[in-house]
Amino acid sequence: MADNTAPRTQPALDFDGLRPPSPFLTAEHDAFRAHLRGFVERAIAPNLDAWDAASDFPDSLYVDAAQSGVLGMGFREDLGGTGEDIGLYHRIIFAEEFFRMGSGVVFADLATPWIALPPIIAGGSPEMLDRVARPVLAGEKKIAFAVTEPGGGSDVSAFTTTAERRGDVFVINGGKTLISGAMKADYLLTAVRTGGPGMGGLSMLLIETDRPGITRGPVPGLEWYNRNNGWLKFENVEVPVANLVGVENRGFAGLANQFNIERFSGIAATLAMTRTCVAEAIAFARERQTFGKRLIDHQVMRHKIVDMVQRLKVAYAFLDMLVWRFERGEAPIADLALLKVQATNTLEHCARESLQVLGGRAYTGDNRVERIYREARIFVIGGGSEEILRDLAAKQMGF
Repeated sequence: MADNTAPRTQPALDFDGLRPPSPFLTAEHDAFRAHLRGFVERAIAPNLDAWDAASDFPDSLYVDAAQSGVLGMGFREDLGGTGEDIGLYHRIIFAEEFFRMGSGVVFADLATPWIALPPIIAGGSPEMLDRVARPVLAGEKKIAFAVTEPGGGSDVSAFTTTAERRGDVFVINGGKTLISGAMKADYLLTAVRTGGPGMGGLSMLLIETDRPGITRGPVPGLEWYNRNNGWLKFENVEVPVANLVGVENRGFAGLANQFNIERFSGIAATLAMTRTCVAEAIAFARERQTFGKRLIDHQVMRHKIVDMVQRLKVAYAFLDMLVWRFERGEAPIADLALLKVQATNTLEHCARESLQVLGGRAYTGDNRVERIYREARIFVIGGGSEEILRDLAAKQMGF
């Protein structure tokens, strides 16, 4: 007969304890996380409040990240990367460790090379790799992934920025908006229309930001989040044909792959912020006294917290299943779209409920929940809105 008198060990419901065990995470993943966490705790955490208030961070962080082996994780050693083979879980851990602090001001810019450089390394010339990839991975230059347009965010087929071929140059006209890192970027990996309408007419071009005809500025209203998020305007910008990345009119395939990577990173960031909210709510509820007992001893609060933990467990089960499927060669695009919706719904719900647990404390500015609540809607829309992703899933299912 089981001994029911033995003391029970309470689960550690802190940030780490709120991540359900996964059969796919290994000791190597743990070491990768420890290295990242060490960098974040040393170089970012002590400065994050000031950087959050300024909606910016110093350029020296890029160099520090490069010298610490963070910026070049998974890239070729001959280009200045660390050379190790990394998979989706490494990218997920990368996002988790940065967003554990509850702010996107650093991650959106510092992680851009993981989105913008792979197409260049795969489809760029050796000269382009030396000129662009090497200094970016050294933290000396910066790159942005310029895709979203004012009239076509999630609708890639509606892009209107054109690249007209004239001899040995492309002439670029059009605009981009909501581009992470646009204000500081030295290079732009840019989606342009070189052919007819639809997906088949898209190409990828490398554009140097010091070329005549380029103007840029911060996105109005988003300075509070990240003042490096900007808009771009191209007026008769001449770019050498040699700056074409990949095959002309075949750029959508590369875009789609990068969108998948971006979506996984966004999901990981979303769930990491959710864990931070729930962990802070639990810690507060265990300490706060109301009506003669701890807040967590009130049934209504226990149920609120358990509901949040339940939603987290469901989202992580979905995430683990999808990573396993993608890494074995499947491409369940519909499920990935639905997981993004599931994860952001979980974040919005848990951020709100955590605010309810903290009460007035949530607005004093000395907790991460308030910061996360401010940023939650950005993740719901960025990387594909709920409406777009549900429709994408429906089409993938044959509806």
